[in-house]
Amino acid sequence: MAVTAADWNIINRRTNNGLKISLKNYCESWRLNVELHNVRYFKLVPEECVGYIGNYVTSTQYKVDSERTIEECIVYLTKGCSLKGDGTDAWIFDIDDTLISTVPYYKKTQYGGKKLNITDLEAWMSEAKAPVLGHTLRFFNLLKAKGVDIILISARREALRSATIENLVQKGYHGWSDLFFRSDEEKDVEKYKSDVRRRLVKGGYCIWGILGDQYSSLEGTPSGRRTFKLPNPMYYVA
Repeated sequence: MAVTAADWNIINRRTNNGLKISLKNYCESWRLNVELHNVRYFKLVPEECVGYIGNYVTSTQYKVDSERTIEECIVYLTKGCSLKGDGTDAWIFDIDDTLISTVPYYKKTQYGGKKLNITDLEAWMSEAKAPVLGHTLRFFNLLKAKGVDIILISARREALRSATIENLVQKGYHGWSDLFFRSDEEKDVEKYKSDVRRRLVKGGYCIWGILGDQYSSLEGTPSGRRTFKLPNPMYYVA
């Protein structure tokens, strides 16, 4: 059963079962259940947790959590993948909050506590100033060194292609094999990404892994042989 804010009594600082908690307890539990995919389809970070989420995504803990994810990707790549080396080995990445960070933008919207204005977000994306996530860049370069084809499948719309490429190249990303963006008609992100993967597999690719910050990048069929999720409690993309 999904956990929601309604399951907690913030005024009395107790769970429905009577367990006494602090606001930090509540917000940590909410964030954990987002990452466990128990909390889904949320539109806003709970108002009482805005400060906690902001502190988390700008903290050393967020960096450590993200880097641990990358470390697990590296362990799997080096010890769990029998790469074919024939041009069919592939790894898929999301872009936002996987390769580059939207945290500077979401700072303006209370780290997900204010309703998203997609026009404003896309205007920020078009400036091509999103900072690099250095831990992912290191893994990206390791994949290239091993001859794995890197494929980027973004939830961004096609209109942002030029700005996105500019942003990626400026931050050190280059040498990917293909880059996909959504058309205006593709509303369901999970279906769109699954459809792209299906075409890739039909074209002969073996998808060894997928790395993203949203479950819509990881779920659906076909999937990768392994999937890895980076932390992101600021928003939910379905």
